[in-house]
Amino acid sequence: MSILLEVAHETRYDYTAPVSLAHHLAHLQPLQDEHQRLLAFDLVITPPAAHVRDSVDAMGNAARYFSLAQPHQRLSVVALSRLRVAPRFADLQAEASPAWDKLAARLRYVAQAPFEPAAEFALPSPYVPRLAALRAYGDASFRPGRPVAVAAIELMRRIHADFRYESHSTDIDTPLATVWRDKRGVCQDFAHLMAGVLRLRGLPARYVSGYLLTRAPEGGALMQGADASHAWVQVWCPGTPGVPADGWLDLDPTNDVVPGSGHVRVAVGRDFGDVTPLRGVIRGGGHHTLTVGVTTRAFPSQALPPERELLA
Repeated sequence: MSILLEVAHETRYDYTAPVSLAHHLAHLQPLQDEHQRLLAFDLVITPPAAHVRDSVDAMGNAARYFSLAQPHQRLSVVALSRLRVAPRFADLQAEASPAWDKLAARLRYVAQAPFEPAAEFALPSPYVPRLAALRAYGDASFRPGRPVAVAAIELMRRIHADFRYESHSTDIDTPLATVWRDKRGVCQDFAHLMAGVLRLRGLPARYVSGYLLTRAPEGGALMQGADASHAWVQVWCPGTPGVPADGWLDLDPTNDVVPGSGHVRVAVGRDFGDVTPLRGVIRGGGHHTLTVGVTTRAFPSQALPPERELLA
């Protein structure tokens, strides 16, 4: 059953000196497909942007570019979204997915063979380098001939059990090797970690940015990483019953769940660098303080009254 969700995501920069010119790129508009319908979206920028341009990037994500030419010491960007979300994997049959080793062999380069777009997500990326320790860690789950979805779900559960979620224990620039050594991190780290293990097996893995409810609609379990931007992974499982035709199966190692209707997908990429919610370059500004707040709410009714303001 689908549910109605509303999300408010505010990003605020406070600068110690005026910013005279700024150019920014936002990945804040949720994705759309048959399981996630975007009913309304607005991006409120304060001070108002001088120039705004919307586009779709190479991975199908909505991207908004904007610039500010007036001096300012505070920038506020508030993304307001209303969506109807349905579980994507309610009928998943993980045991019927292809064997992981045969799938990996299918993606190896062969001269003049047809190109498979998913193959680019089997390669290392800036935030997900090759670490020898991750190859050894994956051995327990990826035994020869195992169905790829079964092995990936087991890997998700092992990461959840072996690594400790600890808010503010890492930042954007914390190397993956440090997360591995300390056995702790946040959702971004666990997504990078799982992607690294999968890619070392030759399997495509995508990083997903998004949001989630504090409690899962399916079962009511308390979710870690709520009330902030969240991140998880997708593993490529083509031809698996219960997985959409594009073959991507979502897995959330932070919470040890196959995402349901409480997860909102915003953007997909190789790693965090491809889908950073807000990034840019500025002239001036001195030092800055970053404040981020996310509120995700569910409504049991099938529809809201049309006069109701978005996230009022």
